[in-house]
Amino acid sequence: MATPAAPAAGDNRPPSHLFYQARLRRPLASRAEGIYIWDETGRRVIDGSSGAMVVNIGHGNPRVLEAMKRQMEAATFIYRLHFENEPAERLAAALADRCPAGLDRVFFVSGGSEAVESCLKLARQYAVATGQGSRFKVISRFPSYHGSTLGALSVTGHAAFSAPFAPMMHEMPKIPAPTAYLDRDGLDMAARGRRYADMLEDEIRRQGPETVLAFIMEPIGGASTGALVAPDTYYPRIREICDRYGVLLIHDEVMSGAGRTGRYLGGDHWGITPDLVALSKGLGAGYVPLGAMIASEKLVRPVLDAGGFQHGFTYAGNPLASAAGLAVLDEIDAHDLMGNAARMGALLKARLEALKPRFPFIGDVRGKGLLLAVEFVSDPETMATLPRELNAHARVVDLAFERGLIIYSRRTRGGIDGDHFLVCPPMIVTAGEIDEIMAILDDTLLALARELNLPHSA
Repeated sequence: MATPAAPAAGDNRPPSHLFYQARLRRPLASRAEGIYIWDETGRRVIDGSSGAMVVNIGHGNPRVLEAMKRQMEAATFIYRLHFENEPAERLAAALADRCPAGLDRVFFVSGGSEAVESCLKLARQYAVATGQGSRFKVISRFPSYHGSTLGALSVTGHAAFSAPFAPMMHEMPKIPAPTAYLDRDGLDMAARGRRYADMLEDEIRRQGPETVLAFIMEPIGGASTGALVAPDTYYPRIREICDRYGVLLIHDEVMSGAGRTGRYLGGDHWGITPDLVALSKGLGAGYVPLGAMIASEKLVRPVLDAGGFQHGFTYAGNPLASAAGLAVLDEIDAHDLMGNAARMGALLKARLEALKPRFPFIGDVRGKGLLLAVEFVSDPETMATLPRELNAHARVVDLAFERGLIIYSRRTRGGIDGDHFLVCPPMIVTAGEIDEIMAILDDTLLALARELNLPHSA
């Protein structure tokens, strides 16, 4: 007979058969609406991280729920080998319309890891189909996070996640992430951007250009780098280098895509067209598991001509998921949520910046739109990290939750040192709700400073 996990002392709930990363039990959610979640006691919490940067249009949107209900009454599952379905066709067309010219072929999946895995496999099959079978290496950045499947993990730059599985996978080459804000080298940001991009060319040459298949990057960083934005010069130079060596450019837009940064894709801020895009999270906005790989006909045609794409998932193009994705896009358009993300993101970023004088341990505030992060340091001049044993990134999350705000945090420097937290509320957030978020954050940071003996003013 199965033995469920025992609850913690003082927890009167029945034991749980569920397990995820750890034994920690969390409150039981009873409902969610807009930017708020209520637990079973009636306590209301602000979802200041949109779950895991997923719930882009907020919780409980009635128009999305109604669209899902209509589709459920028609069909909830149609297998792609037997029939096409209208919601999937319409969603693919809508995504092609929102992507840079040429990115017009869509392969649906259920999540971000699957989207990245699909990009890696299509890139490889394209190389084989076009007589470039020696190309198999995918260069990525350190730190970075691209997913938890073995393929996606091989391009993830986070030792704690990948180390246990190293014997099971082919570790791919890494170059430094463009953490130009840390550099104290006398260069301006434009020069730093070019220098970080040139590291890709150096690595391609080191590996042998004939062996390098692709370069994968987050245009705007996610949890591993805390909304890292490279200098503007970085992006076109990366595209130029990839073109020079015939290397495919993959943009991981799992977190930065679907409008969160004020543009539909994060790469759109720099006018860069990648060869492949991995999209998820905000695509389904938490209403359904949904993701997509978006590619060009140039890549897809030779693969299909050579016998087909040897890859797939059972729920690819699910009509219910696609109907929800279409309704999410309709909400983004109807209410100018990308415009709101840009406006409210600028307001929120300015408010976060304004915390620095009171809390000198805030070393950097960065990001675009409503993908924003705050990094803690022990010295804002040298950007030295706080002592690891303070565990400040985890403690600030707990203190914020106690006060009614959900934020998201990680270690900043390769998952080992450094502390940052992300503030990424849904794209529907208002100025008044930002006031609520900031009031809680201010109190949270004051409590953190007092508890960890960090510099602050009352």
